[in-house]
Amino acid sequence: MLLYGFWRSTAAWRVRIVLALKAIEHETRILSLPKGDQHSDEYLAVNPAGLVPFLVDGDVAIGQSLAIIEYLDELYPEPRLIPEDPAERAAVRALAQTIACDVHPLNNLRVQNYLRGPLGVPQAAVEEWARTWIDAGFAALETAARGGGGYMYGGRLTLADVCLLPQLYNARRVFTDLDKYPALLAVETRLMELAAFAGAVPERQPDAVPV
Repeated sequence: MLLYGFWRSTAAWRVRIVLALKAIEHETRILSLPKGDQHSDEYLAVNPAGLVPFLVDGDVAIGQSLAIIEYLDELYPEPRLIPEDPAERAAVRALAQTIACDVHPLNNLRVQNYLRGPLGVPQAAVEEWARTWIDAGFAALETAARGGGGYMYGGRLTLADVCLLPQLYNARRVFTDLDKYPALLAVETRLMELAAFAGAVPERQPDAVPV
């Protein structure tokens, strides 16, 4: 099993957490997004979308972090991150997609680079843009976390928690006021007590650089 990733990619971070939680043996192939490795002919031949993460497992090749995680959760069901009950499964997916589909895409690297570059948006305004959509998503997630029994849903670790931790990191990068979200911060504290979460943070990856 081979994972293409980058230390500061929050989408790749989600997959790192799951690989660690499930103790799945794998190889990591590092791409430098700032240097444009994702646009190289070599990588585009592997993944035409030119994004990370990307998982290769024998003849199986999967992009998109949520799709990768669902694949891994079905192959390696312990610990199960997506509930088997249809209603619970839908609830967890909805929380995860609030982050991965509503919040993250609007503040990721390529969107911020486009705002700064071709559109000429000042850095302060780029950060305000990102905070706006983070706050919109976090307001709903905070309500969910208050009833989550110490996690995001159902008093147990799920895909929603895997998505939350990297997004909190992104929120801090644009100076989001997280004091408004005590329940989310409490979940974060609990998650960071788990080795799989603590070991997957960007600064602990082999390609991490000082910032």
